[in-house]
Amino acid sequence: MGDRIWLSFPVLLLAALPPELLPVATGFTPSLDSDFTFTLPAGQKECFYQPMPLKASLEIEYQVLDGAGLDVDFYLASPEGKTLVFEQRKSDGVHTVETEVGDYMFCFDNTFSTISEKVIFFELILDNMGEQVQEQEDWKKYITGTDMLDMKLEDILESINSIKSRLSKSGHIQTLLRAFEARDRNIQESNFDRVNFWSVVNLVVMVVVSAIQVYMLKSLFEDKRKSRT
Repeated sequence: MGDRIWLSFPVLLLAALPPELLPVATGFTPSLDSDFTFTLPAGQKECFYQPMPLKASLEIEYQVLDGAGLDVDFYLASPEGKTLVFEQRKSDGVHTVETEVGDYMFCFDNTFSTISEKVIFFELILDNMGEQVQEQEDWKKYITGTDMLDMKLEDILESINSIKSRLSKSGHIQTLLRAFEARDRNIQESNFDRVNFWSVVNLVVMVVVSAIQVYMLKSLFEDKRKSRT
């Protein structure tokens, strides 16, 4: 399949299939929540790779924002190559898996379409990545004399984690709302173009029918008898 470039965790790698094509790598900033919007050409397939640790949580949510039918095939595979999720001709989906160590692959397949390209949005939410324990240890190194404080360090960390979780959920909801808005706008623009097209067709038909009716009525009143001299 050619050489692959693996970036440091946690990033995504984009590889285009079929295998004879060179993979295209796309990196994300080091964040536990990542979202991406891309165009999937007709007759092609795009695959992404996400490295995961043991007993973490990987949530994938996708939507087809634009394209005929608003559908795509979705495929999710474990590091051993086992098929975890396979969906055909879906417009959206949400899937959560408990991970093991390795690189998870998920693909969007538009090979069934020969004409229409698809605009696809997806978001990754990674939980239990093993960074929280290290963050707590970093806190403890810089805080001394906790016995003098009324609030325990664990209470502070619990409050911070609660705020962080709520902010993450808020950002997740806002991202989904933007995706829904983009899809609805594309649908409205497509309907607007269809209405304009068929309005022009109906107008042309009405003009042609009116011209034919005028011609036929005029022909009824014409005197076709030839005058004799």
